[in-house]
Amino acid sequence: MSYPLILRLDVTGQPVKWIPWQEAVSIYARDMVAWTTGAHAFTLHGGHCRLTGLQSTIEINSIVAVRGENKLIHQRHIPPLTNRELFRRDRNMCLYCGREHLDDELTRDHVKPISTGGRDLWSNVVTACRRCNTHKGGRTPEQANMPLLAIPYIPNLAEYLYLRNRRILADQMEFLRSQFKNIDRKWKI
Repeated sequence: MSYPLILRLDVTGQPVKWIPWQEAVSIYARDMVAWTTGAHAFTLHGGHCRLTGLQSTIEINSIVAVRGENKLIHQRHIPPLTNRELFRRDRNMCLYCGREHLDDELTRDHVKPISTGGRDLWSNVVTACRRCNTHKGGRTPEQANMPLLAIPYIPNLAEYLYLRNRRILADQMEFLRSQFKNIDRKWKI
């Protein structure tokens, strides 16, 4: 059976990362669970006791807060920039023409081109189709007369965890969404 990833939190409820069920079992076995939440719980079956013949079981929740997690490490963390997460942040839409595309039809465009001092940062990159990226070239959107449809932003950790996982349970999604920035205000369309 394939289990979804477990959402690992620090003791204050801040999301930290996705973990496989095996890591969650280890956290439970080492008595590091501070608290749990969410509607989903999974019962995992282990080996049989030689003396009693009974099979061991452990129940893990879909969202687990772990003792000893250092919240300060994660507060100022800027998630790594990859095309996969960038395209998901921008909803697989070219932020110049507004059309949705498949991943292999998209590119990373630098709002302020690298050739003029722009940097490869979340706040300076947007998703663009190949046609629009080629047309814009080494110019800014203003110089190319191609206004952006949304403002690029740095996702917080909850948003980034959403972008990273394609199999999120409803209770995990609800938990993460409660910590999202107001993304909709960034979209002009």
